[in-house]
Amino acid sequence: MPSDIPQPLKVTAGYAWRIGVIIVVTVMILWGLSRVAVVLIPVMIAALLAGLLSPLKKLLVKLRFPNGLATFGALLIFAGLLTGVVWLVVATMAQGAERLWAEAIDGINSIRTWLATGPLKITDTQITDWAQEMLQRLQANSQDVLKQAASVGTTVTHFLTGLLLTIFALIFFLLDGPKIWKWVVGLFPRHTRAAADGAGRCGWASLISYIRVQVVVALIDGFGIGLGAYILNVPLAPQLGVLVFLGAFIPIVGAFLTGAVAVLIALVAQGWVVALIMLGVVLLVQQVESHVLQPLIMGRAVSLHPLAVVLVVACGTFLWGIAGALFSVPLVAIINSVGKYLAAKEWERDPAVAHHRKNSRQSDVKASHEPTDTYDEQEPRLTPRPADTAAERDGDEQQKP
Repeated sequence: MPSDIPQPLKVTAGYAWRIGVIIVVTVMILWGLSRVAVVLIPVMIAALLAGLLSPLKKLLVKLRFPNGLATFGALLIFAGLLTGVVWLVVATMAQGAERLWAEAIDGINSIRTWLATGPLKITDTQITDWAQEMLQRLQANSQDVLKQAASVGTTVTHFLTGLLLTIFALIFFLLDGPKIWKWVVGLFPRHTRAAADGAGRCGWASLISYIRVQVVVALIDGFGIGLGAYILNVPLAPQLGVLVFLGAFIPIVGAFLTGAVAVLIALVAQGWVVALIMLGVVLLVQQVESHVLQPLIMGRAVSLHPLAVVLVVACGTFLWGIAGALFSVPLVAIINSVGKYLAAKEWERDPAVAHHRKNSRQSDVKASHEPTDTYDEQEPRLTPRPADTAAERDGDEQQKP
């Protein structure tokens, strides 16, 4: 490298190629992870559910339940609550389905009347012709429809496979989570195990905080939309609130579908004016949740700035869709907490990893007392055996005059 290159340029070039290597390695890692997304995403979902259920399992263990029974009890309680809530929503909606169907028929008839008598002047014959034309297009493109159906079947197969993998991983995370983590920590060198163990515990605490806040945000979503439906006298308002609460745990799609159900029921039961108002309520609640509640509450719980939460969710959604929206905030929260833990060297005073520090010191003391072989490159010396030394000494004495 020529000597006339300025030093600041040398430093900048050094940083540039190092940053470039980091970016290339990061892209390669992300590409590799994307190839195993079918396995990785269910495992990550299982980790989120394990963070949600681990406090319940610890409570059962404190009540002197064995580890296996506590794990089974936590899973049974969670499955029972989820099944009960879903059954309540479906059963109550099924009971009101007959009335909603009658109201839907009336709504469709009113729409057809408005189309015929309103400014559009669309007759029933035109509507029938459009329906027949759509049917003919579907028949003409039957091959494409079959391909789409086959792709849906493949998606369903992947979903069932992922569901089984999630349940399997969740059981072992709850049952043998500490043992699995102990094995992972054991892969690190002895002098770094305290830092690795402490950082992992810190990241797990951030994950649990994220899940708790997500439950609170989902409750606020469900209460807000359910209250709006109740004020507008929309049928099944409590059930809509519960449905929105469940859908809030599925980013993007869950909020869209549950909001659409609320607007559709309002349209069928109360007309398009109330449906527009209900749509405004849904959009208002979702915008407040996305841009106010989630950044503030979530940011405070996981030690991230509200702007960082918004940007992370936006980037994750843009890059990886639903999976990015679901995992972006917890992953960044874990990275943030782990980075702060390591930067502050908190493992040196963390009582949870004191046994690692003790083992590391004992290993260092043992290594310092072990004999080591030395080799002097400048003055190599060979130590003769005692017998050879005596024989040589006798021979030297005999040779003397």
